[in-house]
Amino acid sequence: MKAPQAKKIEKILEIHGDKRTDSYFWMNERENPEVVQYLNEENAYADFIMKDTEAFQEELFEEMKARYKKDDESLPYLFNEYWYIVRYEEGKEYPIFCRKYKTLESPEEILLDVNILAEGQDYFEVGSVAVSPNNELTSFSSDNVSRRIYTINFKNLKTGETLPDKIENTTGKAVWANDNKHIFYIRKDESLRAFQVYRHELGTDSSEDVLIFHEEDETFDVNVFKTKSLEYIFLASSSTISDEHRFIPASDVFADWKIIQPRIDDLEYSVEHYEDEFYIITNADDATNFKIVKTKIDNCGMENWVDVIPHRPEVLLEGFEIFKNYLVIEEREEGLLQIKIIDEKTQESYYLPFSDPTYTAYIGTNLEFETEVLRYGYTSLTQPGSTYEFNMKEKTTVLLKQQEVLGGKFNPENYVSERIWADSRDGETGIPISLVYHKDTVKSAETPVLMYGYGSYGHTVDASFSNVRLSILDRGFIYAIAHIRGGEYLGREWYEEGKMLEKKNTFFDFIDAAKHLVKENYTSSQHLYAMGGSAGGLLVGAVINYEPALFNGIVAQVPFVDVVTTMLDETIPLTTGEYDEWGNPNDEEYYHYMKDYSPYDNVEAKSYPNMLITTGFHDSQVQYWEPAKWTAKLRELKIDDNILIFKTDMSAGHGGASGRFESLKEDALEYAFILKLESR
Repeated sequence: MKAPQAKKIEKILEIHGDKRTDSYFWMNERENPEVVQYLNEENAYADFIMKDTEAFQEELFEEMKARYKKDDESLPYLFNEYWYIVRYEEGKEYPIFCRKYKTLESPEEILLDVNILAEGQDYFEVGSVAVSPNNELTSFSSDNVSRRIYTINFKNLKTGETLPDKIENTTGKAVWANDNKHIFYIRKDESLRAFQVYRHELGTDSSEDVLIFHEEDETFDVNVFKTKSLEYIFLASSSTISDEHRFIPASDVFADWKIIQPRIDDLEYSVEHYEDEFYIITNADDATNFKIVKTKIDNCGMENWVDVIPHRPEVLLEGFEIFKNYLVIEEREEGLLQIKIIDEKTQESYYLPFSDPTYTAYIGTNLEFETEVLRYGYTSLTQPGSTYEFNMKEKTTVLLKQQEVLGGKFNPENYVSERIWADSRDGETGIPISLVYHKDTVKSAETPVLMYGYGSYGHTVDASFSNVRLSILDRGFIYAIAHIRGGEYLGREWYEEGKMLEKKNTFFDFIDAAKHLVKENYTSSQHLYAMGGSAGGLLVGAVINYEPALFNGIVAQVPFVDVVTTMLDETIPLTTGEYDEWGNPNDEEYYHYMKDYSPYDNVEAKSYPNMLITTGFHDSQVQYWEPAKWTAKLRELKIDDNILIFKTDMSAGHGGASGRFESLKEDALEYAFILKLESR
């Protein structure tokens, strides 16, 4: 079978006196039968190229699936007199939401069986489930297209009846007022931006819902939530670099909304409530790595904020949890997460001890105020995810649940993790790399390495355990995470140095990290592979334009690769809200900088590594046509005989297939592709 050759229709795109020719612009016509035909042809070609791995893909899928407990359930948590549990039944793909009254020995009540709701659907996802304060009703939202546009429904938990109320085109989130008859929710505009907050009264048609807030600035979106104390409802309006919060008592839906602090450029803050005060984590007053302040509810403007945890240049504050007698801080120093506990009565403070060289630790679900018990999570590259309870008074720890790895083969002692540092090309910056491999794997130029990166939005890819990853570790691979700039692994400045007009640092860090692995004899370019998704797809796409011979193969998952065209199109979801991340190409300086790294705009007539590119036809975050156009242009221009395959899930979106195990087939395809290359 020959590779598909997409037709070319020349389109000239001009701005700032600069012309770009886009011969595949026509692919953004979602309803065009020729577009669908091209995607189907690419799928058929991918199946043809990978046909010799079909049995192996099935083996990998069954191997991955066998490690999971088929009838697993979440750790129960107590809230408002009920224990809540999410469980799975063997042979079923979707969760069952349950609860038990007061004790875990009480009879189970099923709130929602998603397996029933998903019957007959190619795709189905529940966005959120929220129970009313009187425990008699629940809202639940669902998406059956994979565009992250949710419909909210309601259920009477006493009778099991689904109520006639239905609210469409929402973010999926519903927040109950304390009167048990009003909820607040968010609608999306045509570009899928969360832009309006509404109030709905049960028993009325959604056309009668009251608009509470309309965010007119297209670089902002909105959120709504209830405080842990359940006493206040908050409406947050946020851009990448600015926040504004307003609130009402949860017991008075008709109250006037009060603003804590009006939006100011570069002022970020988030809020929690305790007694007569708000606790706020913020970057105010040049607190680059954030600090915690508090203020009286009645007089809460920024001029009244008082430091609780001052800013420390070497420590990034990531979050906090308030208890009656304790304040718990989540912070990051030299890349590693730490949990600090402060006794509010004695002002004694200490850290929970963690020993792995690279790991993830985080504050878990803690819904109770008047408790001495902290629930937290921990995982590392060799240790499955675990949830602990720590008694802050007695300083004792109990393991509540650890992710089970079935199949009888897994032993954490068989795996080794380490953290190393690569020198960046600027000579001043060290790039952290987390590694994991089987203890029998010998590092050499012949050792295969799969290197993962992201590096955008300040999102940090921490070192965590993966059941799926064992399938390549057990086959002699080293797995590497490059903690590159654009994330916040080394603090807020690490993010700032990998965005806007410094975005290229992200790509160069990844390249420098890869070259370090080669130099230190962990691997060689013939056995080095790169993987990234979404903005991480942009990463690997840019990297192969800069250094096409550095990797033997790449996997680009739902890649954001047509940067300039997308950022110039304000009708595309997320575009306007992204200006503070990438810059606005309507500004000539940003336009030329983006154009200089955009993977699609920089495809040339040269050799490229082997490539597997994936997308979802209904993707709401990175439209399917970006990787489709990129694939077509690569086919047109590349001069090598390396594999290039493009796979579109015609029924899924940005997150891939729905269902608990269906997504493992995507993992199996990716690993089969890499292992196919490695065996040649």
